[in-house]
Amino acid sequence: MASTLSSLQPINSSITNFPCVPIIKKPKLHISLTKTSISSVRVVCCSSSSSSSATTYNEDEEMDKIRRLQNGSDVRGVALQGEKGRSVDLTPPAVEAIAESFGEWVIKRLNNKEKVVMVSLGKDPRISGNTLSVAVFSGLSRAGCMVFDMGLATTPACFMSTILPPCQYDASIMMTASHLPYTRNGLKFFTKKGGLTSVEVEEICSDAARKYANRFTKVSTTLSTRPTKVDFMSNYAKHLRDIIKERVNHPNHYETPLKGFQIIVNAGNGSGGFFTWDVLDKLGADTFGSLHLNPDGMFPNHIPNPEDKIAMSLTRAAVLENNADLGIVFDTDVDRSGVVDSEGNPINGDRLIALMSAIVLKEHPGTTIVTDARTSMALTKFITNKGGQHCLYRVGYRNVIDKGVNLNKDGVETHLMMETSGHGALKENHFLDDGAYMVVKIIIEMVRMKLEGSKEGIGSLIKDLEEPLESAELRMVVLSEPRYAKAKAFEAIEAFRTYIEQGSLPGWDLDACGDCWVSDGCLVDTNDDPTAIDAYMYRAKVSSQENGEHGWIHLRQSIHNPNIAVNMQSTVPGGCQNMAKVLRDRYDSFVLSYFLLFDPIATSLIVNPFYLRRF
Repeated sequence: MASTLSSLQPINSSITNFPCVPIIKKPKLHISLTKTSISSVRVVCCSSSSSSSATTYNEDEEMDKIRRLQNGSDVRGVALQGEKGRSVDLTPPAVEAIAESFGEWVIKRLNNKEKVVMVSLGKDPRISGNTLSVAVFSGLSRAGCMVFDMGLATTPACFMSTILPPCQYDASIMMTASHLPYTRNGLKFFTKKGGLTSVEVEEICSDAARKYANRFTKVSTTLSTRPTKVDFMSNYAKHLRDIIKERVNHPNHYETPLKGFQIIVNAGNGSGGFFTWDVLDKLGADTFGSLHLNPDGMFPNHIPNPEDKIAMSLTRAAVLENNADLGIVFDTDVDRSGVVDSEGNPINGDRLIALMSAIVLKEHPGTTIVTDARTSMALTKFITNKGGQHCLYRVGYRNVIDKGVNLNKDGVETHLMMETSGHGALKENHFLDDGAYMVVKIIIEMVRMKLEGSKEGIGSLIKDLEEPLESAELRMVVLSEPRYAKAKAFEAIEAFRTYIEQGSLPGWDLDACGDCWVSDGCLVDTNDDPTAIDAYMYRAKVSSQENGEHGWIHLRQSIHNPNIAVNMQSTVPGGCQNMAKVLRDRYDSFVLSYFLLFDPIATSLIVNPFYLRRF
């Protein structure tokens, strides 16, 4: 999969040599974030002032401000005012402390005092990006790292900057909040081994919390050098182009294997526009009719999300209007994607997993495919009918990917790991969830089908996939102080398990799949190195004498919010509504004995048919 890459050139014309292995002096630090431009040599990195004697300082509360920013394996928060009921918590001082702790964490693990540790930073187009980028550079420099500014980038490209020559940085940070509103932002962390786990991010945030809480006054120092700006995205795009050319191996026009294909891209005003002009166009594709390619951190057209109905609807309309062969929808930072086939059929969620499964099983017959436990019974049937093994696992893309990594370590060949949200990782691509790489796989298969003489589009690969009649996603709110909400939600989830095990719900049985037991405490691992639990969840299959096994219900403790996510699917009319009624009338009253209270409005709403989505 390696490809020949052209030499990187710095964007800044004042820098004459690209310092992939630079000779540097340890930076002097003096921090005082006064300008938002990344090129500024003055930065804001102080947390708060202690000038007011009337202010009561509580160290635990200050530390909690940082700890609450952790969202599983990421950091996320409110970076700009504008959300009702939410104040800004992802501040430059907080980001600076987290970046410094990450830099120190990387240095400690490399354990090479002679090595200059190099870290890159990319960002999506959010309008808070420039200010917070300066804070990241400041924190990394404090830690003793040399920093590289990738500018507008994608999450997968940030990871690949640690792998692909000539850079091969020691670590990378992507600044993004995925599909969340423009007011949000966040950080994703990578080393050469991949994305950090939730346990590792928790360690970094705990260290950052101590730094943040102990910085009472402003410190004014100066960065001796600016971050080095590099154009890595061009090299990453070339890497993707080379993969398409090599694997299609077109007999007539090797350099332009997409000649004769029209492909629509909807980048949602995020970071994905590069895929149009730097990948598809250069391979000969016609991309006329593509949507929202210009980066705009206000995201004025729709939520950049392959699960968003507006995004898929607009892409479908563009595909049909232009008689295109394929439509592509990226999320903001391009670690997720969805597609629309030539007939205008949206392919996301279970349908996208089925499509990728069909492609991967052609290449690796019998392989195991890991998904989150919200996928349908029909998907399991589809995978097994094609000779694959379906492993259900915990919700959360990092959980799903890590399960695939561990299965391979245990000798279970696992080539595809996907979540219904559109995160998809392949063994052949460093177990990286890369929305662009996933689309590359689909495009290669589309071209191969045409070369083999097929007149059908990519959607024909999933024509045997059955669809659930009903699907619903709901929320049950835990009434509790924020600091206790997660623990209360855990108690409620365990109560759900106990209630079913006692046989109190006839026809409801805790589900299981091979060695991944949904009934054993959020799908417990059987391998020697189990993945840490970030949220507890259970899935129950639902049966009746009249309809047999006809659906399932999945309850999951939220990582970051005081609620429980409830997902349901049914193959019979009214099945989801009936499950919701049982949950309200019988489980909810049982949970009250555990001293838990669910928002009565939220629990009553779940039986409203308006909340049922029919396919």
